[in-house]
Amino acid sequence: MKKILVLNGPNLNRLGKREPEIYGTETIKDLENRLVAKGRQAGAAVTAFQSNHEGALIDRLHQAEDEGIDGIIFNPGAFTHYSYALRDAVASIAVPVIEVHISNIHKREPFRHQSVIAPAARGQITGLGFSGYEYALLALIHTGESE
Repeated sequence: MKKILVLNGPNLNRLGKREPEIYGTETIKDLENRLVAKGRQAGAAVTAFQSNHEGALIDRLHQAEDEGIDGIIFNPGAFTHYSYALRDAVASIAVPVIEVHISNIHKREPFRHQSVIAPAARGQITGLGFSGYEYALLALIHTGESE
């Protein structure tokens, strides 16, 4: 059974309250519950972690590799655009990481268009809402099966 970590960065704990016209009305708990259920259906164990603190996210990335996590779905939030420390943490682990964003960062404010994380990630899914997390989950579950 594959082990998948869902890692969410700053302000994502405010889902359902924060700018619902952009992020919707579902909460982070709704997202986590959905992914745990989808993972179980596909034969994967899904765990979730959210932090507003860069260092905690870095520590969790390192820990994920040490505990044998098979894949990481990562929404770095605003850290996407400037955290070279998170980029380096993603690059420092052998665990495949898919960067996910609920909104399409390329259609938003110009400062959001650049991701410093994406070049270190296996891929990026943006603008598909919570479904983007589900697509990333399926991709990570099937990683290695057809490669």
